[in-house]
Parts: sequence; C-alpha cells; structure tokens
Amino acid sequence: MPLEELSGFVVGVTAHRRAGEQIAMLERRGATVLHGPAIRTHPVTVDGRLAGALDDLIAHPPDVTVLSTGIGVRGVVEAAEVLGRAEALIDALARSRVFVRGPKAHGAAVTVGLPVAWGTPSGVSSEILAELRRSGIAGVRVALQLDGARSQPLADALVELGADVVPIPVYRWSLPDDPGPALRLAQAVADGRVDAVTFTARPQIESLCEMAETSGLLGPLRRGLAGGLVVACVGPVCAQAAVEAGFGEPVVPPRPRLGSLVVSLAEALGRRSLGFRLGDAEVRLQGRAVTAAGETVQLSDRERDVLAALARRPGAVVSKADLLAAVWPDGEADEHAVEVTVGRLRRRLGPHGHLLQTVFRRGYRLAT
Repeated sequence: MPLEELSGFVVGVTAHRRAGEQIAMLERRGATVLHGPAIRTHPVTVDGRLAGALDDLIAHPPDVTVLSTGIGVRGVVEAAEVLGRAEALIDALARSRVFVRGPKAHGAAVTVGLPVAWGTPSGVSSEILAELRRSGIAGVRVALQLDGARSQPLADALVELGADVVPIPVYRWSLPDDPGPALRLAQAVADGRVDAVTFTARPQIESLCEMAETSGLLGPLRRGLAGGLVVACVGPVCAQAAVEAGFGEPVVPPRPRLGSLVVSLAEALGRRSLGFRLGDAEVRLQGRAVTAAGETVQLSDRERDVLAALARRPGAVVSKADLLAAVWPDGEADEHAVEVTVGRLRRRLGPHGHLLQTVFRRGYRLAT
C-alpha cells in the first residue's frame, strides 16, 4: 500500500481558531499531528467598546477605513447586524477610502459591499502606513479594524502622524488558559521529535516565544526550529514574525489559505524523503516511515536518523563516531547506543535487515 504524502511525519500545529480544520487536512494526508495552541481567541462583546466604536463611525463617518483581516471584517458586520445597524455602518464606511491588508480582508470587504480603494501588494501593515503617509494623514479620520494582537503598531504610527484614529476591536488574542500543550510542543521541537510546525497568525509566534522563555525553553525551541525543521507560515506577516523570532526561513504558500499552507508544507516535507536500494528492493524513507517491497514499518526517531545517515551514502562505510555525531549531537551517548539502535533497525527492516552490514572495526553500510 503506497504511503500517504505526509505519512511518517510529525507536524506541530499552534493555531487555536480553525485548528480542527487544519488538523483534519494534515491527518487526511497521513501526518501525525501534535497540537499545542499558542494563543486563545476571544470575541469582543457586542455591547461594549465595539458598539461604541460602531455608533461613533455611523454618527461621524471616517475619511479612511483600514481593514486588517477577513475574520475581523465579517465580525464587524455581524456585530452591527446584532445591533440593527449594519446598513448604516456599511453606508458610512462606503463613503470613505477603503484600504485592505491582504486578499482575505479584500474578499471580505467586497462581499459585504465595501468598495476597495487600495490593497497591499504583500499583505503587511507597513505598506498601508507608507501609502497613507504619501497621501497625507494629518487630521484625517481613520476607522481601523484591529487584528487582535496585544500591540497595535499601525494604530500607534497613525496617531503619531496626526490621524484621528477610531479603533474597531472585534476580537483579541491572549495566552492559552493551559500552556501545557504549547510547552509540550516546544519541548518536542527542542528534542527533534517534530518534522514541521505551522503558524497561521503572528501572535502565535509571539506567544509561543513568551511561554517558552518563561519555561527556559526559548533557546532550544529556536535551535530546533532553525535547525532543519520545516516552519510553515500562512502569509507574509506571519513569516516576517517567524524570521524575527529566529525560526529560520519559513515556507509561505502562494495564497494565504489553510489548504495552500498544507499543500506547501507537504511539498517541502516531500523533498526531504529519501529513496534508495537495499539489495534488489526499492526503499523509501519518509519521515519515520520506511517502505520496502510494499511493506511499511514505523521507526523511532533514532532509528530513522541512523537509517537516513546511511542512506545518504549508500554502499559507503559510516563510522560509529560519525553516526554518534549525526544522531546524538548532545554527546550524551556512546558507541553502545549506536550498536543497540542498529540492532533494532535490522529487526524493523525484516527480511532486508541483513543488508545493513557491519564492517569490522570501521562502522556500518547499506548493501546496494
């Protein structure tokens, strides 16, 4: 039976909202998912600050409207509908110049009937700020849909430029009530037990770093993420945060959608699979799954790493010292650990195990 495209791989998911949908997409492709939500999403109550902001905008329409996220745009209109003011709000905002950050916000704006005057080329707030600065923003009334993060640099920058900013709070993000799952994911990354981690919002990265730092895991987390794991970010804002956090160069899908994120992740992990021969058998090592002659077995992390080290040099002898350095880089193991792991790996390979050969006093090789 052929492997699913993500069989053998462990993927960490840090999302809270729509996590179930993302996990289902990954599992359908064969991945093992480790869920460690790094944030919690809280809707803002309709009768609080949100209602006051909507009333203010209806009474005093803005000159400019800035829409940051698709979920935020829909949340604003849904809240206005609950209050019986949706038509009045859309009429007030439609008179302004509408700026959007990214395709999700653009699509949501068009759907609710707001004509878009300008959208960011790459989906980052700094582009909106630059465009507004060019046209002059001092004294201009700006309706700004907030994106839920604790810090709002765009709002602060607009105020500094002299704009009259009316913030629209639709939802907010916070640390999860229980940090345990996120910290277990961080530890798994540090231990090399995860092949990829996905991020769908900038606050997930910021919160994961905050929790890891509090627990003394930030350094190991960064080393794990930047040391060969696939870091997949849904869009450029999220990717920029990953780079700034020291997580390496992330994979970013061509479209900022969950489906595209999973496809791009699968392609990146697929490039890490190894194909080689053991005698007359074609063998494929994909994550922790190894398939030979149609039979698939699951390996441990150490077994996978030893087989990968040998498979990268088929037929060549790899010394125990080289295997120790590649598979146990922390220096906490000795050559006996290599011997034990090779013995287990031979048993996993079944009828092909004898082709993992011992070369006396030199090391091991795969017979091809």
